[in-house]
Amino acid sequence: MAHAPDTAPLIANATTTATATHAPLRWDIFCRVIDNHGDLGVCWRLAADLAARGETVRLWVDDASALDWMAPGARQGTHPGVRVLPWRHPIDPTLLAALPVADVWVEAFGCEISPEFIANHDHFTGASGKKSFKNPVWINLEYLSAEPYVERSHGLPSPVLSGPGRGRTKWFFYPGFTPATGGLLHEPDLAARQAAFDRTAWLAAHGIPWQGERLISLFCYEPPALAAWLAQLARGPEPTRLLVTHGRAAAAVRAAIFNKIRPDPASNGDSSLLISYLPALTQRDYDALLWACDLNLVRGEDSWVRALLAGRPMVWQAYPQDDGAHHAKLQAWLDWLGASPSQRAFHQLWNAPQAPVANAPWPALDGTAWQPTAQAARSRLLAQDDLCTQLIRFVAKTR
Repeated sequence: MAHAPDTAPLIANATTTATATHAPLRWDIFCRVIDNHGDLGVCWRLAADLAARGETVRLWVDDASALDWMAPGARQGTHPGVRVLPWRHPIDPTLLAALPVADVWVEAFGCEISPEFIANHDHFTGASGKKSFKNPVWINLEYLSAEPYVERSHGLPSPVLSGPGRGRTKWFFYPGFTPATGGLLHEPDLAARQAAFDRTAWLAAHGIPWQGERLISLFCYEPPALAAWLAQLARGPEPTRLLVTHGRAAAAVRAAIFNKIRPDPASNGDSSLLISYLPALTQRDYDALLWACDLNLVRGEDSWVRALLAGRPMVWQAYPQDDGAHHAKLQAWLDWLGASPSQRAFHQLWNAPQAPVANAPWPALDGTAWQPTAQAARSRLLAQDDLCTQLIRFVAKTR
């Protein structure tokens, strides 16, 4: 695999350099952390991007602890325009009474706004002493997929038929990969930041002893194929340094090495594989990690999007679902990507529910073949309106 350059050709998106002029709005974004922090990662990126465009955001989250490494200072209010609030059940009525009503409500990933929060809007009295009857625009921000239903469902209304919100309307807002969807989250300055990125300096600053070997980042769940893939990397022939992210990925690699690969490739003089275990990274540093590597293995949603926007060859592990629905999601995305046969074969092994048979051949990690596909995908995405731009425009139209 050819090593990725420190900088790569970028395409600027003129539509994201400015958002249509409008009076700044107040947004309430609701987030429940399920188990992997990706939901919080997406919600924080959205909140921060809205605030950077002049909006005021309250981010309600039931467990904001991951923000301490993801976005240091966020919980302490150091990010202008964003206030992080505890989403407890029930919400403190004193807190509710002190908050002005928002212009927009966003339910992220199917979480439902607390009934007492909705009911509070009905008796809110503004500074003028008059009751506020203007309903906020109520957005149901959905999961990301390339499946056909996304284009069909994006922007559709959903009447609320019961509870304190009865008679109001929610609006489905679907992120996606095509112009007929809500787009993807990316900041207006993302391309410029990547163009200015210095890989050698970043690796040195993070204590990674890079000597020119191939760099692969790993952010995964516990793929059954992991041990076999590590063994393949250890056999070479190309020297590889694996940069393993903090948390589940690091635990999975250590378990695979302990159970399947002895001695540790990182200490085996005959191995072609070196391993660096990384600390928890801020979102900005995770972006830089993706830019620094020749290949990125990612999972879930937030890292999936950021790897695509990095324009580097990548492999995605879909969140495994008991009913196997993630396989259709994977195939739809590979179709959109225009993935090569080797990319498809690798993704099938990486997302398979069982480990490959012993000594099964692995598809080549062919950077020469995969890099043009990655660059073309990034160019398509950056040429489209980003999610934040589209969301602001949708709210202005719907109000």
